[in-house]
Amino acid sequence: MFKRIDQSSLLARFIAFISEFVAKRRGLPVILGIALVVLSLVLQLIDVYAESKLLHLLGILSQNLGIVIALVGLLLAEPLGK
Repeated sequence: MFKRIDQSSLLARFIAFISEFVAKRRGLPVILGIALVVLSLVLQLIDVYAESKLLHLLGILSQNLGIVIALVGLLLAEPLGK
């Protein structure tokens, strides 16, 4: 199964496209992660007054996703070059 995935030309082109895109815009994942964390703050502040389970869930998901994206962006910034 993994051999078939490794030989996939579609997956290879997708990975090449993503690495080129991020290499040209090295700070983009970090900025996107920070924006998601700020969005999470706003959602959680609104949730305090509205007491909505959906807002609470979206706030937590956006916060965790933002942190992961920012950390991955920081880790990839150096290997992708200048």
